Amino acid sequence: MLTWILLLILHRLLHETMIITLLIILVLNIFLSIVVNGLLLRFSKNLGIRSHQEFTIRWSAQAKPSIGGVSFFIGFLLSFITLLLVFDYAEIAAKNLKFIGFFAAVLVATLVGFMDDTFNTKPLIKLSGQILSGFIIAITGTTIPFSHILIVDIIITIIWVVALMNSLNMLDNMDGITTTVSIFVLVAACAGFMIISSDDLSFNLKMNVSIIGALIGFLYYNWHPSKMFMGDTGSQFIGLYLAYASIDSLWRVGTSFENHRWLGFIICLVAFTPAAIDTLTVIINRLKRGQSPMIGGKDHTTHHLVYKGLKDNQVGRVFALLGLVSTTLAIIGVYLVSINIVWPLLFGILYFILVFIWIYRITLKYKAPPSKSESNN
Repeated sequence: MLTWILLLILHRLLHETMIITLLIILVLNIFLSIVVNGLLLRFSKNLGIRSHQEFTIRWSAQAKPSIGGVSFFIGFLLSFITLLLVFDYAEIAAKNLKFIGFFAAVLVATLVGFMDDTFNTKPLIKLSGQILSGFIIAITGTTIPFSHILIVDIIITIIWVVALMNSLNMLDNMDGITTTVSIFVLVAACAGFMIISSDDLSFNLKMNVSIIGALIGFLYYNWHPSKMFMGDTGSQFIGLYLAYASIDSLWRVGTSFENHRWLGFIICLVAFTPAAIDTLTVIINRLKRGQSPMIGGKDHTTHHLVYKGLKDNQVGRVFALLGLVSTTLAIIGVYLVSINIVWPLLFGILYFILVFIWIYRITLKYKAPPSKSESNN
C-alpha cells in the first residue's frame, strides 16, 4: 500500500523538463557549496570560535570554525540573483512584496547569526532579530493560514519563525545533525509545493532546491568527523528559510484544497519531528532541573544517544533515518489531502508521540557519565 502511494505521488510530480531543470540547479549548488566552504575553511579558521567556553556547549573536543552559515548566504544570494535574471523573475519580484519581504527577512536572520558568531551578542538582541525576521515576512504577505483573523495569523507566523530559528540553533549540537534534518524538511517542502501548485518550476521551488544543494555541499565538511560547524549564522539562516518554505508549502495544505486548516499543522509536526522532539525534550528536562531552556549544554537527544552507547556517526544515521521517515510521511500526508483523504493524518500525530516517548525515555535512562571531579568526591 505504501509503495503504491509513493509511486502515485512520483508519477504526479515528475516530468522530464522539471527533472532536468531541478537537477542542474541542485548539482551546480552542491559544487558551489563545496568550493565556497573549502575556500572559507582555508582562509577563515577562527570565525565563530569565541572562547574556551565553547567546549562546555559544543560536543566536539576540538575547536572548529563556524563558517557554514556564510556559505549558505553566499549560495542563497547567488541563486537568488541568478534565478531573477536567468528565469525572468526580476520584473515579478520588483512588484511582489513577498519577494522583498523574504529577502529582507533572510538578511536580518543572517546578520543576527553572524553577529552572535562574531561578538557573542546578548540573548535579547538575538531574540529581537528573530522577531523582526518573522514580522517582516508576516507583514509582507507570508502568513500561516491558521485562522480567519489576519492579526492572529501574523502572531502565529512570528511565533513559528522564532520557534524554528531557536529549534534549529539548539539542534546544531553535533556533526551533521541540523544539516541532515534540514535537507529532509526541504525535500518535503519541495514535494508539498509541487502537489499544491500547478506552477512546477516556480521561483520558490527552485530556491528550495538551491538551498538543498548548498546543504549537501556543506554536509561534505560537516559530517562526522567534521571540519566546520554552521554556527549561529547558519542555524539562524536555515531556521528562517525553513519557516518560510514550510509556510509556502506544508502549512497551506488545508486551505489549498479547501479543507481543514489544522491539517497543515499536522503535516509540519510530522516533517519537523526530529527537531521538534529534540527541542521539546531539552526544554522539559531543563525545566525539571530548574534550568533555563535557553542555556547551552550537552543534554540534547543526540548526546543521550551517545550516552546510550552509539557513536557520533551512528547518531547522525539515526537522525537521518528519522528525517527520511518524517519526510516520507509528510509527503504522503500532503498527497492524501490533495485527494480528499484526511483521517490517516491522525496517524501522523501518533507517529510524533511514539517517537517522542522513545527518545524521551532514552534521555531519562541514559545520563552523562560523572566528571572526574564528581567521581573523586
